[in-house]
Amino acid sequence: MRKVRRWMTALLALVAACSSESKDGPDVDAQLVDLLNKANVTPLTVPAQNPAQVTLGQALMFDKVLSGRKNIACATCHHPLRHTGDSLPLSIGQGSTGLAPVRQPVPGALIPRHAPDLFNRGANQWQTLFWDGRVAAKIGGGGFNTPAGNNLPAGVASVLAAQAMFPVESRDEMRGQPGQAGNELGEIADAEFPAVWDALMARLRAIPRYDTLFQAAFGKSVDSVGFETAANAIAAFQAAAFARYDTPFDHYLAGDRSALTDQQKRGAVLFFGKANCGKCHLGPLLTDQKFHNIAVPQLGPARGPLQGQGLDVGLEETTGSPSDRFKFRTPPLRNVQLTAPYFHNGAFATLLGAVKHYVNVSRSLQTYDKSQLPTYLQGSVQEGSAVWNQVLATLDPIVADTLTIQDAEVTDIVAFLQSLTDPSAQDLSGLVPASVPSGLDVGD
Repeated sequence: MRKVRRWMTALLALVAACSSESKDGPDVDAQLVDLLNKANVTPLTVPAQNPAQVTLGQALMFDKVLSGRKNIACATCHHPLRHTGDSLPLSIGQGSTGLAPVRQPVPGALIPRHAPDLFNRGANQWQTLFWDGRVAAKIGGGGFNTPAGNNLPAGVASVLAAQAMFPVESRDEMRGQPGQAGNELGEIADAEFPAVWDALMARLRAIPRYDTLFQAAFGKSVDSVGFETAANAIAAFQAAAFARYDTPFDHYLAGDRSALTDQQKRGAVLFFGKANCGKCHLGPLLTDQKFHNIAVPQLGPARGPLQGQGLDVGLEETTGSPSDRFKFRTPPLRNVQLTAPYFHNGAFATLLGAVKHYVNVSRSLQTYDKSQLPTYLQGSVQEGSAVWNQVLATLDPIVADTLTIQDAEVTDIVAFLQSLTDPSAQDLSGLVPASVPSGLDVGD
C-alpha cells in the first residue's frame, strides 16, 4: 500500500510538472519572468480622475468651438471610433471634412505627423509627449518644457495637460489662417500663445453651459480661469476615458501564467530577448520615452529645418542638435494592435510590417513599399541614396545589426503584441457625446 501511495505521489508530481510547462520547454515562464524583471516591466495603473472634470473635458474634447473656424475638434484626430487616433498615416487638419477613413486632404491640410494614440496617457510615469518631445516635464520637477517657453501659465497639472495647450495653437491643426471669415484666432500672430488661449476662453465664456461645467469641475467661474484649466479638464477626460490596460499581458504580469498562449510567450521571450525590442520598449509603459532613429522612410510634408527637402528631422527640431536628426520618441505598446498605421508618419500599414522593419532597418528603408500608403501620399516618399545615406548616418546602434530571426518568429512577436490589447478598447463608441455646449455638430 505504501508503494502505491509513493507511485501515486510521483505520478501526480510528474503531471503537475508537465502541466506547468508549455510545449516550448519547462523554463519558458521562468525565462520570460526573468526578462520582464530585467526590463522593469511591471503592472500599469492610471490614477482616478475627478468625475466633474472628466465631464467638462469630454465636452471640450469634442467641441469644435476650440478651433479657429469651428470646424475641427481635438477628437477629430483622436477619436474613440478610431481607437483614440485617426487611422491615417498623417493627420488631416484644417479645411477638410469627415472622419477617417473618408477624410481626404485639401491643400494645406496635411499634418506632417501621425496622430499618436492616447491610451493610458494619464499614468504618472509619463514625462514627455509628442513624437519630437517638444512637451516634457522638466528634470527634477517644477514645470514643463514646451514651445511656449515662459509663456506657459502656471497651473498646468500634468504633461498630458501641457500637451493639450498646443494643438489649438497650430494653424494647420486647429487654429486656421488669417483672413478666414469668423476666425479671430487666425488673425493672432504666430508664437503669441497667451493671446490665442485668451481668445479661446472668450469663446467659452460666451456659452452659459460652460460656466456651469467649470463651476462643477473646479469650483470657479469660467470668467476667472485661463485655458490651462480647460487643458487640465481635457487631460482628465483623456486619462479616465482611455485608461485601457486590462490585457492578457497585464494579467500575466499579475501572476496568471495561463493568460498568454504558448505562441505569445515565445513572442514575448523573443521581444524582450534576442530581438532587442525590450531595450526601448520597457518599464510599465513599454517605452523608454527616449528618442531613436530607426530608419523609418521619410514621407509627407515634413517639418523642421530640412522641411524644404521633404525631410522630418524629429528631435533635432526640439534640441537644435544635428546628432538628434531623425530621432523620434519610442511609442508605448498597450493596444498597439488597434492603432495602425505605425511610426511617426504612419509609414507601415500593418503591425506585421512594422515588426518586419526591425529585422533589417537599412534594407527596409531602401526597399520600402509605398503602395501601402494612400495614393495622395505615395509621391511624397523620399527615395535615393542621398536620402537613405543621410538617414542612416545617425542610425541608432540598437537597430543597426540585422536580426537573426525567422518569419515564424516574427509572427510569434506579433502574437505577443496582440496580447497587449484590452478587450474594452475595441469599442469606445460610448465615449462620444450626443451634443456639446456650443451646439456645434459633434460628428465629422
